Amino acid sequence: MRQYLVLLIAITTTAHAELSFEDIEQAAAQVQPQVVEWRRWFHANPELSNREFETAQRIAEILTEMGLEPVTGIAGTGVTAVIEGGRPGPLVAIRADMDALPVTEQTGLPFASRATGAYNGAEVGVMHACGHDTHMAMALGAATILNDMKADLPGRVLLIFQPAEEGPPAGEKGGASLMLEEGLFEPEKPEAVFGLHVGIGIPGGKFATRAGPMMASSDRFVITVHGRQTHGARPWDGVDPIVTAAQIVMGLQTIASRQLDVTAAPSIISVGRIEGGVRNNVIPDSVELEGTIRAFDPAMRSQIHEAMERTARATAEANGATIDWELELGNPPVRNDAALFDRMTPALENAAGAPVLPLNPQTVAEDFSEYAERTPSLFVFLGNWPEGVDPTTQPTNHSPMFDVHEPWLEKGVRAFGNMVVSYLQGAGE
Repeated sequence: MRQYLVLLIAITTTAHAELSFEDIEQAAAQVQPQVVEWRRWFHANPELSNREFETAQRIAEILTEMGLEPVTGIAGTGVTAVIEGGRPGPLVAIRADMDALPVTEQTGLPFASRATGAYNGAEVGVMHACGHDTHMAMALGAATILNDMKADLPGRVLLIFQPAEEGPPAGEKGGASLMLEEGLFEPEKPEAVFGLHVGIGIPGGKFATRAGPMMASSDRFVITVHGRQTHGARPWDGVDPIVTAAQIVMGLQTIASRQLDVTAAPSIISVGRIEGGVRNNVIPDSVELEGTIRAFDPAMRSQIHEAMERTARATAEANGATIDWELELGNPPVRNDAALFDRMTPALENAAGAPVLPLNPQTVAEDFSEYAERTPSLFVFLGNWPEGVDPTTQPTNHSPMFDVHEPWLEKGVRAFGNMVVSYLQGAGE
């Protein structure tokens, strides 16, 4: 009996093959035409944040065709599915964002978007101007090959198709935070989450990432300065909120340069809107300032908030004015797990056929950070323009001329596949 058990164990052990980067490479080449077809469908049929109804339906159909059992409706239009490997092992996740932007496309592509949607009460053009169409297509390509190889996969893969990365409409909740709030990581939290984004000025076909802080937090502020209205020819009869607002704007700019340790991490405070007054000779009652705050360090982020409110109140008080302070917390900073970065670098280098490029912290924001706050995660950029083209001379993400060199989608599929397989087969490291 004991000899039989030993033989059975040996047969079971040898029945599964170790998956290699070469296996992923061959499979990615085979699925590439389908990935391009998916990308073009998503590109031609974009939908705004929290309105990704047809997108979600199409993703669910594709996953069902693979033999998976998609779960729909999480955070409104989110879709998830799990690939069950044939061998025991941990759970890891791949995330792709689904929403498009209120941008009217000007690329002239044969599959260019002609879609429109409602945004801030107006009808606008809708375009995948940030590459989310490619993110979905690459994640589906990786899902295809991982599902085909699942008998040899030592673990499980959670596929996350997330709505509203660009931010939900005013008055609504959405995005990664709502998916997590509705139980995305329950009953089991993935050991690692992988995300991929095209563009951001990376050379074509190359991957770039970094350990630690990679993308900034993104917070919105509104400062309403209250003065006392008077004739423009007699400013001493009132309290001028315009002059006070101007002083506040200048004071805010000294926070990063004079109140924070600039050697620890960069930060940005930008005022993007100043509104007040109705005519040239009337000093108004109030002025409203609106802007954004970017930071990479959580403690520094809180320090900036405190310093901004203090500066605005003190400046207003010195002029006899008052303020209302409104702070809307956005995405936390994206912080890549250092150990995961080290482990996945060979997988990315194999996928690109080139070294992973170093990357300075990026002051744009991403709600992938919500996953990274809860479990080790790695976010990676993939250059989108053809090889040899200087990306700094080309239209950037969110431009109506933004496009992607489709052969690079195969590298994105390989990156997702390589990272998943590399992690699962080295889970004991």
